[in-house]
Amino acid sequence: MAEALRRRDVIDTAPRFTAAEVAQLNARFAGVDALEMLRTVIGEGLAGRIAVVSSFGAESAVLLHLIAQVDPAMPVVFLETHKHFPETLAYRDALVAQLGLANLVVVEPDPARLAERDASGLRWSYDPDGCCEIRKVEPLARALAGFDATITGRKGFQAATRAGLPRFELDRSDALARLKINPLASWSKAELDAYAVEHDLPAHPLVAEGYPSIGCSPCTSKVEPGEDPRSGRWKGWDKTECGIHVPGTPEGELPPGYEPFL
Repeated sequence: MAEALRRRDVIDTAPRFTAAEVAQLNARFAGVDALEMLRTVIGEGLAGRIAVVSSFGAESAVLLHLIAQVDPAMPVVFLETHKHFPETLAYRDALVAQLGLANLVVVEPDPARLAERDASGLRWSYDPDGCCEIRKVEPLARALAGFDATITGRKGFQAATRAGLPRFELDRSDALARLKINPLASWSKAELDAYAVEHDLPAHPLVAEGYPSIGCSPCTSKVEPGEDPRSGRWKGWDKTECGIHVPGTPEGELPPGYEPFL
């Protein structure tokens, strides 16, 4: 059996996928239905220990519905930044209950780091990179330390930075790294909407109010018709990602050009 497709021993402690393995996975599952792909990857243990990373945002229900059909006990990691819209937290709880997700993992920033670096809670207003670092990047690094792979809900149509997104990729450009799986990479907005209707999935309540991409409330704005769905994130800043989904950068580490604040 090809190296990329072997079952990974659960006693492994270090994420260790190679570019060649990732290429094999992309080739094997090219054109395969997303649900079938997940059933095979999870059922055959091709990715080792896996966690889902979900923001419970505008389009999260589709991926979580797929996961619930395959393994409702899979860890679903949610970053509680303490800056979310109240609607997001309510939507999270409702969706978890409806889908029967049995292992929601709520990850929070280190209180000492917050007290030291963002006591006022206003770092987002003058240093959004630093705010994301302390509230998202660092906590996620801790949460994913024991996993070999993560599943995300990213789609290629969401932004220019995500165009051509593959189903399988490395979390970093190192020779050995954690695997990142994007089951919905090639899905269109129309396909997502049709799936949600077919399976009676609830929409995030803010979508109807003009928020097609939803993150922390201070850094999320409404989007005008025809604009990039993520154009409402960090509006006015030269910033399109929070730092946990930047190509070539492992989840939980700062991407090139992001300077840790002092």
